[in-house]
Amino acid sequence: MSSEFDPPQRDALARLRFAIIGPLLAAPPASRELSAAMTTLAAVTWRHPVSGLDIRFGVSTLERWYYTARAAADPVAALRNRLRGDVGRFPSLTPAAITLLTTQYREHPNWSAQLHFDNLRVALDSASPLPSYPTVRRYLKAQGMYRQARPKRATDGALLARDRLEQLEVRSFEVDHVSALWHLDFHHGARKVLTRAGTWAKPMLLGVIDDRSRLVCHLQWYLDETAETLVHGLSQAFMKRGLPRA
Repeated sequence: MSSEFDPPQRDALARLRFAIIGPLLAAPPASRELSAAMTTLAAVTWRHPVSGLDIRFGVSTLERWYYTARAAADPVAALRNRLRGDVGRFPSLTPAAITLLTTQYREHPNWSAQLHFDNLRVALDSASPLPSYPTVRRYLKAQGMYRQARPKRATDGALLARDRLEQLEVRSFEVDHVSALWHLDFHHGARKVLTRAGTWAKPMLLGVIDDRSRLVCHLQWYLDETAETLVHGLSQAFMKRGLPRA
């Protein structure tokens, strides 16, 4: 997700500002006519380059842009939004607060940012300053401490498996080319179906998917999970999409 301080957005805003006051720099108004020119520009409606909404700017804002650009060697760069000096840092977070937040997230990764903030407010003593909720939320996001869904079966084994998965590198794709690798597996249906013989059976869906493109090469329901069924479904995928490398 982009923010208002992303370089492309800052550049777009700077270009808009320069486009507004640029004519005044190229053809400076005569003596005592600058105020009237600023008033005319303040009455014009402009299109915001980021939000796309209509916007107007006051005379004082236009004057500030004008004098800033006129005194700069690179007027477009001078009209960019200035970043705060502490961007990426959290001066209001003390080492004690950071330690408590890290411990809380390690023990309760399913907590929301609001819940982390409420518990931090209780855990910090009166001597330690309490950071604001937006600061806590931005710090959790910057450190990759996103809220995690609690496992459906919150057993010790499920929690250990989740923690182990976090330490592994999970890649979206294993190969670089389409049809280099296919995956297949059976999915057991949640509901039983009534067969022609009048018996209830659990259906099984065989799926064959391409690793790179995520294209489903073949899907078919079966009533068993045997080698014959697998070969039949895989042969259907071959006839549809050709032979993969693996």
